[in-house]
Amino acid sequence: MEATPTLDPDLLDKVTNLAKRRGFIFQSAEIYGGFRSTYDYGPLGVNLLRNVKQAWWRAMVQTRVDIVGLDAAILGPPAIWAASGHLETFTDPLVDCLKCKERWREDKIDGVCPNCGSTQFTAPRAFNLMFKTQAGPVEGEGSTAYLRPETAQGIFTNFANVLSTVRKKPPFGIAQIGKSFRNEITPQNFVFRTREFEQMEMEYFVPPADAEEWYRYWIATRLAWYIDLGIPEAMLRLHEHAKEDLSHYSKGTTDVEFFFPWGFDELEGIANRGDYDLSQHAKHSGVALDYFDQSTGERYTPYVIEPAAGATRAMMAFLLSAYHEDLVEGETRTVLRLDWRLAPYQVAVLPLSKKPELESVSGEVLGILQPHYMCDYDVTQSIGRRYRRQDEVGTPFCVTVDFDTLSDRAVTVRDRDTTSQVRVPLEGLLTHLRKVTGEI
Repeated sequence: MEATPTLDPDLLDKVTNLAKRRGFIFQSAEIYGGFRSTYDYGPLGVNLLRNVKQAWWRAMVQTRVDIVGLDAAILGPPAIWAASGHLETFTDPLVDCLKCKERWREDKIDGVCPNCGSTQFTAPRAFNLMFKTQAGPVEGEGSTAYLRPETAQGIFTNFANVLSTVRKKPPFGIAQIGKSFRNEITPQNFVFRTREFEQMEMEYFVPPADAEEWYRYWIATRLAWYIDLGIPEAMLRLHEHAKEDLSHYSKGTTDVEFFFPWGFDELEGIANRGDYDLSQHAKHSGVALDYFDQSTGERYTPYVIEPAAGATRAMMAFLLSAYHEDLVEGETRTVLRLDWRLAPYQVAVLPLSKKPELESVSGEVLGILQPHYMCDYDVTQSIGRRYRRQDEVGTPFCVTVDFDTLSDRAVTVRDRDTTSQVRVPLEGLLTHLRKVTGEI
């Protein structure tokens, strides 16, 4: 891979400010002073996050015949989490600083309080990360329930249901995108670590003898996905966990790491979970979760290869890697060089003025493009300022409707990255955009 890029300590602040100013991400309950580690996704952020999830779903489900989808419940009974080991082992070591009283994860502070520098702490104690709640109208009369800390267990508990309904056999996968909740002790770094987040997980069920081959396959495949969507290869690396650092269920785990402003950190984990999950749920539920191969007469519990990514963390990585500042006509320009498939708006339609005849043709342009692309429409300020505004939010193409359009039935298409402009007939506009995006 290429040399590691230079660390920009100001990049996180720049992207955080841009996200707020342009409507990507807002602090949740901001008018009430905010609620720590929770965020709301604004008009542009919801588009970007949706596009990240859509790109993942397309790669993992839509364009494959060996993976199907699922949407399991967020709430779950204690029996699920007892079988999976979460009630017993899903904990962080918690310590309190004796000087400033701040609370920290013991494994993240390196013996010194990040807040005051003290080295005096309470003895570590286990802190379970799951959110516990009550299912029932009267407290104490209903059943204890938990908000899921990961989407994977809903896949494992539905293994037999899927197997009997979609006529798949190993190797095959079940994919899911959904909210997860972890009561993190020290949420940090904007949306990198939050208590409420979205996961994109897939469990790939394979014959045990083939597990290592598929483990390596999914490591390479998932790394390539980020590169294909525009993250420079130099900002990514693979980190294979040492045996002594593996989770209790893992036979091998490799992280795809991204070069965040604080250094390389986990973006996605790919794990060989063995047969731990299906075996545990079969044992605790009494329901068989194995597979009988009629062609060989063999019955076995499949091994599971799990690529697990955070949608919100991936969105953050795409924003950070896309952020650039350059000079255009002697002025500093902020531009998000997002891949067109991820950009909140793929096209902005910009009438040169508010004249009714230009707005009428602009409506015609929107009618051509909106069935195919997410479009913005902007008639305020000079055209130069509007170009800059679209550059800053990552819009790949601007289509300008001017007075010549009324006679020649053509528009000007501007490219975000090169700032080059070409004149394109209205009847060929969609074809032109589809060609430059590589769709045709």
